Amino acid sequence: MRIGIDLGGTKIEIVALERVGDRTGDRAAGAVLARERIPTPRGDYDATIAAIRDLVAGVEARLGRRGTVGIGIPGAISPATGLVKNANSTWLIGRPFDRDLEVALGRPVRLANDANCFALSEAVDGAAAGASIVFGVILGTGVGGGIVVNERVLTGANAISGEWGHNPLPWPEDSERPGPACYCGRHGCIETFLSGPGLAADHQRITGIAMSAEDVVAAAAADDAAAEATLRRYEERLARALAHLVNMLDPDAIVLGGGLSGLQRLYDSVPRLWGRHIFSDHVATRLVPPVHGDSSGVRGAAWLWPPEQEGEREGGG
Repeated sequence: MRIGIDLGGTKIEIVALERVGDRTGDRAAGAVLARERIPTPRGDYDATIAAIRDLVAGVEARLGRRGTVGIGIPGAISPATGLVKNANSTWLIGRPFDRDLEVALGRPVRLANDANCFALSEAVDGAAAGASIVFGVILGTGVGGGIVVNERVLTGANAISGEWGHNPLPWPEDSERPGPACYCGRHGCIETFLSGPGLAADHQRITGIAMSAEDVVAAAAADDAAAEATLRRYEERLARALAHLVNMLDPDAIVLGGGLSGLQRLYDSVPRLWGRHIFSDHVATRLVPPVHGDSSGVRGAAWLWPPEQEGEREGGG
């Protein structure tokens, strides 16, 4: 079986999935065998390692089986140092997290950025199943992304593949220059426009009214003209940002995740808008909502092991 773990800032989730080629009765590959969530031991590295070890041990004891282990984190392992970088869970930064987990679990583990896990989940058996090239987009508190080609995550030489949120908003209008300040030290990053807080900040800049992104969406649905204008600006900027990505990556499908992925109008409006920016006479790329929702991260972590390596790694060999 495959075990996936999603390590978040507030919770750790574990799932055990039926592995490829192991079908019992009507259980198909990818069926959920077990799932559990616990609070994250925030700020405590050793307790985080112990919590994951105990979760894996508990699931395996309950099911009477041993599995491969994949883990998604809000960060990445630096190819230069072998240590965690860019992690929102700051107590992981500068630590050999994957190696320490392998010692604790007594087997190899696969570790990836949580946005990559989201993309992988939706590419394997979600909204983009069967697609060759998939880009998974996170539109939430921040803006992230992951690239999957033929059901394999692209990590990149610097372990930042898919980090489109810290590129500048393409084809900016005069009113968008130099753009809002970003925590990365630059101005006008895609994240400052397309994250949930970015949408809310844009509404406040134009109207002087402080509202959350959720409240802006609700107001637009209630025929508030200013909120509707804010969403139209958001849709046009998202169309530009994704068009830039299509020009470079040419994906079969783009799957939206994060809190703003639930805004159903995006799936109609953005493809209508992005064509003028895409260097092609026809756009076949699909923009789709996720199938697995907030479970995509943990499912994608479980899928980090390729099918041909599942059997050999379950036993730790």
